Amino acid sequence: MFTSNPFATLPDLITPAMMQGYIVLMVLLVMGGTILDMLHKKSAKYFFENAKKAQKSAKREVGGGEKVAMAVGVLTNEVMTAGEFSNPQRRISHLLMMYGFMMFAVTTAIMIFSPDTTSTLVPQLWHIGALMLAVGGYWFWFAIRVDVAAEGLSRFRFERSDLFIVSLLATSTFALLWSYSGGGLNLLFALFILSSTALFGGVYWSKFAHMFFKPAAAFQKRVIMADGGRENLPPDYDLTDPAVHAKFPDVPMYMGKNPPNMGLCIKAERAKHY
Repeated sequence: MFTSNPFATLPDLITPAMMQGYIVLMVLLVMGGTILDMLHKKSAKYFFENAKKAQKSAKREVGGGEKVAMAVGVLTNEVMTAGEFSNPQRRISHLLMMYGFMMFAVTTAIMIFSPDTTSTLVPQLWHIGALMLAVGGYWFWFAIRVDVAAEGLSRFRFERSDLFIVSLLATSTFALLWSYSGGGLNLLFALFILSSTALFGGVYWSKFAHMFFKPAAAFQKRVIMADGGRENLPPDYDLTDPAVHAKFPDVPMYMGKNPPNMGLCIKAERAKHY
């Protein structure tokens, strides 16, 4: 099972050209859904307008070398290691799903576009990727989701916003069950194709599209913080500074001349959601 290409078990009725056409169609659906999502939410327009607005409040110009370092930082932190997640369980779950999906998608394309390959490594990676995707996804769905872990709602509650994770889980689950059953043209294969079509065809209604926009937003945020613009937020004041007391008389009036450093309130409670 783990060393054989499950797509090679399909009958001659389904030709390699048909499967390759399906892969190309799914790629086009992802591209089209992402573009429609950006047009509908105007996320790209907001992104560029926000960048121009931030430039007006910049205190200095960020050099090319700094920007390269920031891009590397985004790649290694936000993209490759999901460093934005403070909750270690959520972070591990995300990494399992991300790398599992990448491995599963790439090996699927290899096995379909190179059906004559005799490599046993590619099918093994396909099964491992699907398994990683399922483990990370089910862990998130049943234990980590905010509406379940924090709000106490039912684990089986489903809304349109859950389309992405549900179709993702269905795709990996039916792929594994189809391969375990011996492959071929059967009900499990039909469910596998149906769920993958819902996954890639439902980009417009899911959170799939934001994954392409997220790294650019993370990079822009680093640039804004580095150039002193601070996203138009006020600077960090030293509340013991007499100049600050003169500018904000309410500080010494209500907090005293030497107020305690209360730190980041968001860190007051152990992160368990995001």
